[in-house]
Amino acid sequence: MKNTIRLALALLLGGASASAGAGADDWYAPQDPFAIYGNTYYVGTHGISAVLITSSAGHILIDGGPSGASAQIAAHIRQLGFKVEDIHYILNGHEHFDHAGGIAALQKMSGAVVLGSPASVEVLRTGQPDKRDAQYPNLKPMDPAANTRAVHDGETVKLGPLAITAHFTPGHTLGATSWTWQSSEDGKAMHMVYADSLTAVTADSRSFSRNPLYPNARMDLERSIATVEGLECDVLVSAHPEFADLWERAARQAQLGHAAFVDHGACRQYAANARTWLAKTLAAEALP
Repeated sequence: MKNTIRLALALLLGGASASAGAGADDWYAPQDPFAIYGNTYYVGTHGISAVLITSSAGHILIDGGPSGASAQIAAHIRQLGFKVEDIHYILNGHEHFDHAGGIAALQKMSGAVVLGSPASVEVLRTGQPDKRDAQYPNLKPMDPAANTRAVHDGETVKLGPLAITAHFTPGHTLGATSWTWQSSEDGKAMHMVYADSLTAVTADSRSFSRNPLYPNARMDLERSIATVEGLECDVLVSAHPEFADLWERAARQAQLGHAAFVDHGACRQYAANARTWLAKTLAAEALP
């Protein structure tokens, strides 16, 4: 799987971005946490995103990083001055071990309810990869997560003043979900998007478009790309941070403040890149 992702990144992103974001070692690389905008904070590793959204009524965490990264994410939350125990909900983007492997441990630390789509929650609850996934059998089992609940497409998760909406974006996995909310700073609200992966990636022995266990993968992914493209989107964080140019934006933060992360066209560009990736995957599989 690593070689497939590395090649696809090289084709799509080119140069340094490909080498910086494709390796599993980077998933665990240390990364200081930082504010993105208003009450939204980056608390993930250097290679895998995790986002904390805070309020006086408690906090919501999106994704838990790879298995073994939970201690790093918890330390980031504390470094920012927040308590892990105040996390009420942990939301999942998609059910792969690099994004969800740390959720079980973070759930134990916080006592939070773990939320995701029905397909995602089934994997999180059992810890066993979905055999229908195009990346199976390269997927690793995870520790099962306790206290899980499935949400429906378009459901808004509320906690005090927080309201975070689920947008099912399957294709990369059957359970993939993107999340949107608003954060305010100096009286100015921004539409925040946590965009889940939209990449057509397969294990070497599998086909994305000819997978009999998931025959609708192409159709789902095309629809999901259109969904993300159409979101109200001022600030984008993607499941792999380099896909949304997060580190380039962060480098401008000292000069521009949190405005460095504002890009009203970011979701459209993210969708365009995903279409390019899908086209390359289909071409490799000799499909129109």
